[in-house]
Amino acid sequence: MAQRGEEKNCSSNSGSGSGLGPETEARKSNADATVAQTKSSQILVAEKLKGGGGGQASIEMGQYNGADYIGINEAPSPRAHHGNKVSLLPLIFLIFYEVSGGPFGVEDSVRAAGPLLALAGFLIFPFIWSVPEALITAEMGTMFPENGGYVVWVSSALGPFWGFQQGWMKWLSGVIDNALYPVLFLDYLKSGIPALAGGLPRVLAVLALTIALTYMNYRGLTIVGWVAVVLGVFSILPFVVMGFISIPELKPERWLVVDLHNVNWNLYLNTLFWNLNYWDSISTLAGEVDNPKKTLPKALFYALILVVLGYFFPLLIGTGAVPLQRDVWADGYFSEIAKLLGGVWLTVWIQGAAAMSNMGMFVTEMSSDSFQLLGMAERGMLPEFFARRSRHGTPLVGILFSASGVLLLSWLSFQEIVAAENFLYCFGMLLEFVAFVRLRIIAPDAPRPYKIPGGTAGAILMCIPPTLLICVVLALSSLKVMIVSLVAIMLGLTLYPCLKHCENKRWLRFSVSSDLPDIHAAAREDETLI
Repeated sequence: MAQRGEEKNCSSNSGSGSGLGPETEARKSNADATVAQTKSSQILVAEKLKGGGGGQASIEMGQYNGADYIGINEAPSPRAHHGNKVSLLPLIFLIFYEVSGGPFGVEDSVRAAGPLLALAGFLIFPFIWSVPEALITAEMGTMFPENGGYVVWVSSALGPFWGFQQGWMKWLSGVIDNALYPVLFLDYLKSGIPALAGGLPRVLAVLALTIALTYMNYRGLTIVGWVAVVLGVFSILPFVVMGFISIPELKPERWLVVDLHNVNWNLYLNTLFWNLNYWDSISTLAGEVDNPKKTLPKALFYALILVVLGYFFPLLIGTGAVPLQRDVWADGYFSEIAKLLGGVWLTVWIQGAAAMSNMGMFVTEMSSDSFQLLGMAERGMLPEFFARRSRHGTPLVGILFSASGVLLLSWLSFQEIVAAENFLYCFGMLLEFVAFVRLRIIAPDAPRPYKIPGGTAGAILMCIPPTLLICVVLALSSLKVMIVSLVAIMLGLTLYPCLKHCENKRWLRFSVSSDLPDIHAAAREDETLI
């Protein structure tokens, strides 16, 4: 600070002797001080990067090592603040709804493979898929705590073209996923309101529900976060009650039933995959989180425990307390189990919880999708109007685009939606794994507030099991899903050059936010060395 003060004084004295007017002298003095401060910050950052590489300690998930957020080889930049930030508890439930929302939708795992494989799947699969994805999200999300999320990770490692492809595939898979929830919400209500089963009343109900939940997103992310907390508690409680009621009826031998010759592996794996993915979606909200370098790893850790327990124990209750009939285990079967164990009152509670769960998943998914578009616009990948915020601090254009996509895709069937989004999501995750490993190689000294233990070799080994799983899921996809998904990918490959052409012709305005650091510095240095 003394050095900066001396430079500022020298500049001021020089200006006084030059015959310049008082206003000109003041402007020159301020400009020189800013330059000196910037150079001093860059020197400090360079020294930090040179000295922080191999000696940077790995830490446990949920802990913070004190590193600051900076771009790769860049000085810190001040970030603009837009309204209230999301705290730890709402963030846990936002992640809970991004990934799970409760056990609604896991019933197909029992129909596909029986009780033993269903229970084992929801215990083992998280270690193969959920834990690696959550760990990568914790490291990369704290390294780049901005609303672009995984788009920024891929862009920093592989360049803006692949970053855009990542954003396109993830946004599209998120919108496809979100098209499920108004439909599922009405499916749980149609037993009490038969008119919602089809026709014009159902179409109008989907439209009204989408508009109402979209408005909630418009009002602010903190509102969405606390709504997620309330809905989460309401969705989990009936299964706690059902667990106590079921204790006299439990027969442990029912949990061990398995028939390996009668397993629908495609349905089984897609059900597990769909119910345990999307951990990275919260990264697109990192710019809205209060102190993300501390809060994000903790929230991911607690949400992981909540999600796994929220799946395993309801399955344990349902398969252990009721005689097995695999063919009846389909969406909504938990309400039938509730009727057998507790009566009509518990059935109504489970159905209400399922409906509220779909509302929670809708608003959280739309939040991450719309803030992703805002983050891409702030990085100059989308037209500038996507970066505009409402008076509530929310991305208005992103919300409208995401809501329109939901309405256009709501006519698809449940199985088609799950399979299509899984296919696109798999391609996006492959890019994330490549970006994660590449950044470990080309920018080992870049500060990481949270860092996964094991070094670069451990990072590569951690990515192998989920990559193999992705290959299996892609191989089991139907021809129809594969063709539709590949067409969507080709559309993204052509959309990027079209947008660049619009930018070059100045038909649309693109700009990079001045608050954000340069994420491509390390990649440019790497190319120079090569």
